[in-house]
Amino acid sequence: MMAHENHFASREARMKASEIRELLKLLDQPDIISFAGGIPDANLFPADAFKAAYGKVLDGQMQAASLQYSPSEGHRGLREWLVGEMAAIGIECSTDNIVITSGSQQALDYLGKLYLSPADTALVTWPTYLGALQAFNAYEPSYDRLDPMGNRSADDYRKTASERGGAVKFAYMSANFSNPTGQTMTAAERNRILDLADELDIAVIEDGAYQSLRYDGEAIAPILAMEIERKGHIDQCRTVYCGSFSKTLAPGLRIGWVCAAKDIVARMVILKQAGDLHTSTINQMVMNEVARDGFAGQVARVRETYSKRRDHMLAALQRYMPKSVSWTRPEGGMFVWVTLPEGMDGARLLEAAISKARVAFVPGQAFFADGSGANTLRLSFSCASEAMIDEGIKRLSGLIASR
Repeated sequence: MMAHENHFASREARMKASEIRELLKLLDQPDIISFAGGIPDANLFPADAFKAAYGKVLDGQMQAASLQYSPSEGHRGLREWLVGEMAAIGIECSTDNIVITSGSQQALDYLGKLYLSPADTALVTWPTYLGALQAFNAYEPSYDRLDPMGNRSADDYRKTASERGGAVKFAYMSANFSNPTGQTMTAAERNRILDLADELDIAVIEDGAYQSLRYDGEAIAPILAMEIERKGHIDQCRTVYCGSFSKTLAPGLRIGWVCAAKDIVARMVILKQAGDLHTSTINQMVMNEVARDGFAGQVARVRETYSKRRDHMLAALQRYMPKSVSWTRPEGGMFVWVTLPEGMDGARLLEAAISKARVAFVPGQAFFADGSGANTLRLSFSCASEAMIDEGIKRLSGLIASR
């Protein structure tokens, strides 16, 4: 038999299965209380609106276009709508600054391909979104810790990257309600990232997947909006903003977008042409119809539900968790990040939690580029009822207290 692994490219060794995707299989077990999947509640999807939109685009003059190939840049109507949405959060742009992708995950993959050569360095937060590490890993980079308010100089980052055989190429972060910590970068931290990027002459990749899911606190301008204010025009900016409909309308259609300077978008389009030609035409047209008719109302509905679940989880953690455990208090998003006592292993805790308490979560180590953070875990509150949250946190807390 052919030993297939002997013929794979070197990058294959860095491609690993997502622990989160594997944990989602637990959702099929009805007695598991799951805080694992960072997925939206399917009961909140505007199913009737999507059903009506599919009927509309498959009828009359729209039918032929919906089933045909379409431009790699994306459906013009959807991009025009997104121009208005970007302006609402301080990002002035045109349709030439937007390319539609098959979810923001594809955008991260394309950006890794665009910027990273083997041994180049990506600056990422510690911890960071696991999906970003998976996307970038295929391009064989090194990782260095992005700490906006730390005391490391640009020269130090540059020197470390050179010693590893490459150059610093970009800084990646989720500035609002990040996955996995739920934390939000301050305005000072965002400005410091821009300062560092200018000093290093690197790109900034801003993951805006949770931009719309703020429940309290004051909104902070996206990093791209701050850079436009500094430099006068989006085409003068180095920040690449990645957006998604997955957390607001529905993830199944796989519609995301990139908003950036025209020359970056033009190169993304070339990658798109080589990758999948274009994102599903009919799904883009349907998303355009649904977003135009009800995006604001849907976002308000999602915020109301998730904010209550977040509050309930924070209250349950306060009520049941041992004093040796700490956690974040997110202003939005879907996640609470828990730090266990030093020496306690989140992966081993998960094994016991599933077998003894029938509770699932994601061990935190997977979110660290260097494999640290064993004593951390991520809890998602988006898909759990208040009763499930209370019971699940009570069980998990008792298990932790007993160890």
